[in-house]
Amino acid sequence: MKARQATRMRRVAAAAAMGALAMAGTMGRAATPAAGGDGARGVRLVVDEPGRRVDVLVDGKPFTSYIWPQTIKKPVLYPLRTAEGTIVTRGYPLEPRPGERVDHPHHVGLWLNHGDVNGLDFWNNSEAIPAAEAGKYGTILHRAIKSAKSGADKGELQVTMDWMGPDGKALLREDTTFVFRGSAGLRSIDRLTTLTALGQKVVFRDSKEGMLGMRVARPLEQPSDKAEIFTDASGKATSVAKLDNTGVTGLYTSSEGKTGDAVWASRADWTMLSGTIGSEPITIAILAHPKNPTHPTYWHARGYGLFAANPFGAKAYTNGKEETNFALEPGKSVTLRHRILILSGPTTPDQVASQYRRFAEEVK
Repeated sequence: MKARQATRMRRVAAAAAMGALAMAGTMGRAATPAAGGDGARGVRLVVDEPGRRVDVLVDGKPFTSYIWPQTIKKPVLYPLRTAEGTIVTRGYPLEPRPGERVDHPHHVGLWLNHGDVNGLDFWNNSEAIPAAEAGKYGTILHRAIKSAKSGADKGELQVTMDWMGPDGKALLREDTTFVFRGSAGLRSIDRLTTLTALGQKVVFRDSKEGMLGMRVARPLEQPSDKAEIFTDASGKATSVAKLDNTGVTGLYTSSEGKTGDAVWASRADWTMLSGTIGSEPITIAILAHPKNPTHPTYWHARGYGLFAANPFGAKAYTNGKEETNFALEPGKSVTLRHRILILSGPTTPDQVASQYRRFAEEVK
């Protein structure tokens, strides 16, 4: 199986080599006209506070939505689409689809949180948690839309959230700016997040359950020939079943040249996940900015479709050789900067590396 994956990647790289320079230059340009939609040009944000959502459209076509429904324990971007309109995120638990996995109900769209903040688990919280255990978990509440701007080449959404303990007190204020862009064959999101400690010292204790994460659609998972059991930071085990691998095509590649399952627990500037949905070659890349704490980040990238960058999880990833406990004194802040790329068409590591250099230069 690994040999077939390696052969496929070599074919993809060869097919894409001629287009690398053209793709690397797409970021930052105005969105090009696209067929369909309502004919609107550029990136448009549609705010619907009663509906608890902000929809993002590129040239009139849906890209993603910032949502904060009462059924999940943090605001997320959901779903995410390619420039062709293909959904790349899992539907469960909000909109289950036939044939997809139904494990880890807290894996919804694209999110940011952590598994141990002053002893509270923000990562694993969901409606599946029994009421008797709710005191162990934290919830992130959307508080306000500070700004929502549409534009010819980008849309920008600024929001405020609170990281709440079960006692109803806020540990952290989150101020996040999302920057949405689109062009032919490309969609991108900058998630620029500042976390400020409120009233008490806040410690992001070492946990593998973190931090910027997304759950991808079944075709972008890596093929697997066995069932597995994964244990979270509190010791709770979750089974991941063996499923039919028909149409399952994903493969991770990191900036350090690691591939497949070897990406998990490794450190890198960026990681890409490439596969095919239908006839569309797709790559999702997460870029972690060099100014992020503990850079280069560890990658919590699982073959069953969890794709996450975690700066605060060294202990689990190094078998106890290292440990990261990141503390914020009251009133102090930390900023996390990430860019997510969704590319249609064959994509090489060199193209993603070029985009990473651009990200590091553009975002300070």
